[in-house]
Amino acid sequence: MLSSAADRALPDIVLASVRFPGGTACANIQVRDGLVAGITAADELPRGVRVVDFDGRYAIPGLWDEHVHMTQWALAANRVDLSLAESARCAVELVRSRISGPSLAHAGPALAGPALADPARTLVGVGFRDAVWDDVPGLELLDAATRGVPTALISHDLHCVWLNSAAAERYGMRPGADGLLREDAAFALTRELGRLPDDVVDGWVRTAAGAAAARGIVGVVDFEMTWNRDVWLRRIAAGFDSLRVDAGVYPEDLERATAAGVRTGQLLDGGAGLLSVGPLKVLIDGSLNTRTAYCVDPYPHGGRGILTVSEAELLALLLRARESGFVPAVHAIGDAANQVALDAFAAAGVRGRIEHAQFVRSEDLVRFGELGLMASVQPVHALDDRDAADANWSGSTGRAFPLRSLLEAGALLALGSDAPVAPLDPWLAMSAATTRYRQDRRGPWHPEQAITRQEALFASTRGRGRIRVGEAADIAVLDGNPLEVPDSVFAEMPVATTLVAGRFTYRGSAV
Repeated sequence: MLSSAADRALPDIVLASVRFPGGTACANIQVRDGLVAGITAADELPRGVRVVDFDGRYAIPGLWDEHVHMTQWALAANRVDLSLAESARCAVELVRSRISGPSLAHAGPALAGPALADPARTLVGVGFRDAVWDDVPGLELLDAATRGVPTALISHDLHCVWLNSAAAERYGMRPGADGLLREDAAFALTRELGRLPDDVVDGWVRTAAGAAAARGIVGVVDFEMTWNRDVWLRRIAAGFDSLRVDAGVYPEDLERATAAGVRTGQLLDGGAGLLSVGPLKVLIDGSLNTRTAYCVDPYPHGGRGILTVSEAELLALLLRARESGFVPAVHAIGDAANQVALDAFAAAGVRGRIEHAQFVRSEDLVRFGELGLMASVQPVHALDDRDAADANWSGSTGRAFPLRSLLEAGALLALGSDAPVAPLDPWLAMSAATTRYRQDRRGPWHPEQAITRQEALFASTRGRGRIRVGEAADIAVLDGNPLEVPDSVFAEMPVATTLVAGRFTYRGSAV
């Protein structure tokens, strides 16, 4: 259950009888003014302070998802799910059944446009993975199934949109015979599809954030492709308080941000202590699913992907970021893109982050540590994309999603989901990072690249690892020991309580 008004009014509390991973003795955590004020023996209870007894449960620093698209994640939960479609024809049949079903006129959330119950609006689907299909998308194929209903299907990686002729006409797009838009055109249409009333989208975001808090999350880095500061200020003014948000900035808004006098890490006025300025996000290549990730070697069907920002432009952006106080976060998936990003960081003499780092040349791994870079990675992608990687990077997948190699090279790891590309659930991410498999019959994929649970927790708590006196009381309390429970339990770790600055953002029924 969510926190109550009484919980928010009582910030000074004692979290009694908790244990810490790696230990067995119980202790009390004293919280005062939003900080961890002390950690004492379990029998040392102060008087006159609210006490919550956790009966030996395990306390860890609150978890962060270092890479999300929060609005897209909230929207995805209210659209047609195509993630289980095993072919283009299967995806089309899912759409056909939705259009033919009796509930279309009332399907509101699956539709984009100004009126929630208007069946003339665009039908939106999400989550298809055409990189592993035996057949291919097509404009005529989707037209035949949609009977003139404008339809736009967004790929799981957000880098591609499959649309029918009616949607192409409505939004002024000109796809080819495959019906696909890629990269910038896909991003532009995705933004347009998200233009719903603010109160509707904000309500969905509150629901999504509440679910994230129930998984122990205390903060996210939000890379939504918009001027995100004002969006989050609006949400917080309306009462949003489930988690902390670092709101990323894109190059097209860098001058605006600089003129406003903001920089990475700065708390924003009006943000209730929850909203900070995030990194400068720069996309320099595409994705594996869309076969636009920029690679050294060609894909089996030709082409090496695309470099969407030239090397000179990237260097100029990194230098501008350094001057204006922004930490650069460079999206690089293909091995050639990672090489370009590393070269630019070296030339600019600035530290920052590489987002994804999915495919890295062996000789480039050590450069992450030498340059003091963070690898912001999404471990669930390794499982979702293993077939696409085997098909497109055949013979080289030992350096795909190379978490262990990055750590050994001295890189800082930060785990995330890239939601809606993968679910906003840190335990799924940590499970994928530590086992390299999900609970199915396939077995581990390149298990030599797995990391330990302790390393995964460290990479999910901004390096905190354990709760310390003087730090923010951003805490998750778990029903099990995260270092010892079976893999199946770890992946679905039951969370008893989550606190942000000592305020309950989630309380399970047992607490």
